[in-house]
Amino acid sequence: MESVNDALYDHITNFLDSVKLRKRAVCDIEVGKRVRSKFVNSLRERNDMINSINRRRFMQSAGLGVAAFALSRNRLVLGNPYDLPIGLQLYTVRDHLAKDLSGTLAKVAEIGYREVEVGDFNYYGKKPAELRAILSEYGLKAISTHYTEYQLKSDLQKHLADAKECGITYVGLASLDDKDRKSLDAIKRDAEWFNKMGEAIDRAGCHFQYHGHNFDFAPVDGGAVIYDELIRRTDPKTVNFQLDCFWCVRAGKDPVDYFDRFPGRFPQLHIKDLKPGYPPTTGEDFRKGAFTEVGQGVIDWKKIFQAAPKGGLKHFYVEQDECDRDSLESAKISYTYLHNLTV
Repeated sequence: MESVNDALYDHITNFLDSVKLRKRAVCDIEVGKRVRSKFVNSLRERNDMINSINRRRFMQSAGLGVAAFALSRNRLVLGNPYDLPIGLQLYTVRDHLAKDLSGTLAKVAEIGYREVEVGDFNYYGKKPAELRAILSEYGLKAISTHYTEYQLKSDLQKHLADAKECGITYVGLASLDDKDRKSLDAIKRDAEWFNKMGEAIDRAGCHFQYHGHNFDFAPVDGGAVIYDELIRRTDPKTVNFQLDCFWCVRAGKDPVDYFDRFPGRFPQLHIKDLKPGYPPTTGEDFRKGAFTEVGQGVIDWKKIFQAAPKGGLKHFYVEQDECDRDSLESAKISYTYLHNLTV
């Protein structure tokens, strides 16, 4: 009987030991799972953090306007800076347009341009929808246009409707009248008008922008710079600025400085070059010949385009007010330079 009890005791003990081993094994497995889970989660968190940092760095370098275009962080972006279409301000070839609208647009498209800014306040004598159809025939799209101060103040809704009919999304003011740039009080009134007009244009599904020239960088009333005050006193949600890099440099200013100080305010740029020998001025310079093809002058375009994303770059247009050669040839030289520019 005693031997039976001993055998039963040993059997029960072995059974309990096996249960303990199983529990310990299960426990070890569960611990292993938890350790593995923590390790995997740690890796995922680390990876997410790295990706987040990379995304932030990418957005900082690519900017709000061109993040979708600058896809590579590890190589130079080749051709058409940031893969954006190269645009042409049609004012550049106004002499040809006056003689042959369709033929000139065909040649503009043949050069390689795909976007244009309308450079005539009355759509070259066409109805806006007609001009849109002609542009479309040659694979061109009007993105932007300018109006005079009088046009926008006298009948904003009509000109806004015309712009939309042409497919235009950026409605610009070419320049302020002299009387509206003479004092800080005048600038304050301008800014109030910009804000009201910007809201109206935004409600219509378009964007308002102010262009400006070298005289807009002049100081008023003890040192306030006209252009800077207009930027500071307007709503970034509804008021944009089209920085003309030529006129900015001509005034002795640096476009990159404006991108740094006012990020996101410059979705569109005018691109034209400055010949050497023309000192900075915010006043009138009646000497002709300061303009030249992009890449043929003194402006550092690589530096400007590298910084332009911070300014909010979405579109840019070649513009040359005066040409020493045939204007279409000048437009081609500028296009070729920009198409080959690496940033």
